[in-house]
Amino acid sequence: MKIIITGVAGFIGYHLCESLLNEDYQILGIDNLNNYYDHNLKLERLKRLKNHNNFIFKKNDISNREHLEKIFKDFKPNKVVNLAAQAGVRFSIENPYAYIDSNILGFINLIELSHQNDVNGFIYASSSSVYGENKKLPFSESDMTSKPTSLYGASKKSNELIAYSYSSLYGLNTTGLRYFTVYGPWGRPDMAYFSFTKKILAQQPIEVYNNGKMKRDFTFIDDIIKGTKSAIEKNYKCEIFNLGNNKNEQLMDLIKILENELSKEAIIKFLPMQPGDVIETYANIDKSIEKLNFKPKISIQDGIPQFINWYNNYLVV
Repeated sequence: MKIIITGVAGFIGYHLCESLLNEDYQILGIDNLNNYYDHNLKLERLKRLKNHNNFIFKKNDISNREHLEKIFKDFKPNKVVNLAAQAGVRFSIENPYAYIDSNILGFINLIELSHQNDVNGFIYASSSSVYGENKKLPFSESDMTSKPTSLYGASKKSNELIAYSYSSLYGLNTTGLRYFTVYGPWGRPDMAYFSFTKKILAQQPIEVYNNGKMKRDFTFIDDIIKGTKSAIEKNYKCEIFNLGNNKNEQLMDLIKILENELSKEAIIKFLPMQPGDVIETYANIDKSIEKLNFKPKISIQDGIPQFINWYNNYLVV
């Protein structure tokens, strides 16, 4: 099977691509290698992928339709997995246009070309951020998602609506995956667990918002990859799934685990709630268990030590 994966030098994109390449899929990876976070980390992920003979890389921005048209025409993919996006809730307040270019214009380019080229499955990353002001916990796929609190969340909600219309209009199989706070080796430096680790080791203050009264459904990368691969295989007509650990953990508990693993005490600077952020995320995964056989196994007590081990041994900065 031939699959295009976008955002292939990103955290989830890299892990998904590595896993599929080991199963002899033919993968064409696309990434614009932007500087949103450490460029060297992206290049190191990409270097490891290029060790596989069944991998082709194209440096391209998904907002560039002309370049994408040629890629689709030449490669003739069976499926497309869109993981490219401008990530981050807080950065969307500083630089809204980056989210429109990548998350909306780039998305419509990919899904339209998938339709034009008779791709038989379009799988894409959504986000727990679509739940926004939803107060019901845990979050279920049928819950309200019409009040996202950030432009990032709004852009991901727009993806889900566009995907629904393409499934309805053209019969294109689409599957949206609402990822919940993904962490692990080769992760994103802008995520709290990563930046906290770096600052604790350097004995610098860590910034903890809402005075530490935050909860997140931390989901280990290996579990996320299993769920994503199942979505690629099942290839439903038009579905959206939560991929989370089905546990909402206190942010302060995460910090305690980091302190124990690093044998250092964190210097904490408590700050008020940030605009666009939410106090709590928590995934109901009943639908994902039923339709994707998604069964996350790794707790933060087991996952954080794996991240720390990678950080200490393989981090390229």
